[in-house]
Amino acid sequence: MQIHIEASELPGRTCGPGTEFAGFENIHVGVQRKDRPGELLGLHPGDAPRAAWTLDCVTTRTPEGVEVSGPYIQNRFGGRFVHLSWGTVDAAGTFTMFRRAKLMLIDAGPEVLEEASRSGHLTARLRLTDDRGLPRCARVRPPDITWSATDGRAGGGA
Repeated sequence: MQIHIEASELPGRTCGPGTEFAGFENIHVGVQRKDRPGELLGLHPGDAPRAAWTLDCVTTRTPEGVEVSGPYIQNRFGGRFVHLSWGTVDAAGTFTMFRRAKLMLIDAGPEVLEEASRSGHLTARLRLTDDRGLPRCARVRPPDITWSATDGRAGGGA
């Protein structure tokens, strides 16, 4: 199965100060590889009009439902999820993470996961700017993210 993440409304390359940080310049976002925070897939600048990633996964049917695994699927803290990592990129091209968003697969729901395992495609759609205008972080819950089983075409339904 493939997971397609389609993100819109990125916050920009500059992240002003928040309650937990002083602010950042030249921000980017990418998908973190499992257990390797420094290894990212598809780094996008924070001012891109949109960002998209495709993750190859394996599904296994268990008594509890469909289990998803793969190189970009994290598996800890109560479930399987994808991390979108926000960070700065310096002049040498080094990425330094400052926050992450967690996309929990359980939030797709068992019916959607089952249908996606049959169609071969699960799509997540979300805005990457939070309500304060900052890079979205923490667990992203519906309705801020929508999950659907799709046919694999960008923007296509099942």
